[in-house]
Amino acid sequence: MNQGTGFRRNWRANRGLYLLVCLLIASGLIVASRAGLLSPVEGVIAVPFNAVSGVLNRIALTISNTISDIAEIQSLRQRNAELEEALALFQSELVELREIASDYQRLTDLLDYTTTARNQQTVAADVVGVDQLSLIRTITINRGARDGIAIGMPVVTGQGLVGRVMDVTANAARVLLITDQSSAVSARLQNSRVEGSVIGLTSGNLRMTYIPLNATVQEGDLALTSGLGGNFPPDIVIGQVTSVREVQSELYKEAEIRSLINFDTLEFVLVVTSFQPIDVSSFETANDRSP
Repeated sequence: MNQGTGFRRNWRANRGLYLLVCLLIASGLIVASRAGLLSPVEGVIAVPFNAVSGVLNRIALTISNTISDIAEIQSLRQRNAELEEALALFQSELVELREIASDYQRLTDLLDYTTTARNQQTVAADVVGVDQLSLIRTITINRGARDGIAIGMPVVTGQGLVGRVMDVTANAARVLLITDQSSAVSARLQNSRVEGSVIGLTSGNLRMTYIPLNATVQEGDLALTSGLGGNFPPDIVIGQVTSVREVQSELYKEAEIRSLINFDTLEFVLVVTSFQPIDVSSFETANDRSP
């Protein structure tokens, strides 16, 4: 304890001297180094220092690269998130544009029909309900008595006949489709002018019946409304003949008809408000009673 205390006291008393000695030694080493006297010693001492320096440099470079990679990954993640957000936005806009284009095409078809049928007054309506799975195949539209819709009015699109109004409320109407099995439309083939009746089938298809056996019926021929019976105006497209067959034990042919309308995707229709169905039932009753 006394020796340690004495050393500390000597150190405090001779700090200036020690500092001077250290400066002299340092100056001497610097002069000797510049004179080249310490080159062999410096070479030996530099070897471990260079090795340590190389290791430290590699560690520093690795850390720097890691930090740079982490920053780049974060930047890429942010950029990826931005691109995903932009893609979602573009996809939403694309869907919207496709819907607009689809609606435009359907409305163009309706406009083409109204331009062609200049003698008909029509009311455009949206399809707000579809029922094709029950016993009666119908659609519901958002136009009713307030819009001049009445029972029996034909309903069409640019591709042809949809059906006729069967029920009406103030602001809605129910339309019986021509594909319903209770539907029957007086028809005429466009080319041969052969007449018959187009009925709906349980399967949802159409069939033209009561075609005379000697009539010429070709696949691809259009079936149009004939106007007979007074239920529909003439010359509305019903569909296209896909096949013909003779009914055994009967005196007529039948033709399978394919409607040009996709009833599963109906969105807009036209109601022909200028046409009023003609009731000929009283004449038929009078003919039945006549001797």
